[in-house]
Amino acid sequence: MTNRCLYSALVLIALTGCASDPAPTEQLRLSEQAMSQAKAVGASEQVAELTLAENKLVQAQAAMAQEAYKDARMFAEQAELDARLAEARVLTEKSQAQLSELHNRINRLRKQLGELQ
Repeated sequence: MTNRCLYSALVLIALTGCASDPAPTEQLRLSEQAMSQAKAVGASEQVAELTLAENKLVQAQAAMAQEAYKDARMFAEQAELDARLAEARVLTEKSQAQLSELHNRINRLRKQLGELQ
């Protein structure tokens, strides 16, 4: 009887250990990489999404230090998505500025062509 209880307890402990979340080191790396990419295209602290990403990455690292891996993963995933959104916002703004400049050039050319006729 004692062996059966001991065996049951060991199985329960083993299953509990298997059920815990693994450390999200890869997700943290992806989040940091996304932040670097956002900064590389010109995102700065003025872009709200980048600030959110930085804050969530800090929260993820704090949760990681406390071994709260589920929370760390959640914050790291949110940080990655916010960083990617910041990158997309900066690229969209740059594209819109280039498009506006092209429209201005086209209008100047049309005006010059109109004056020549």
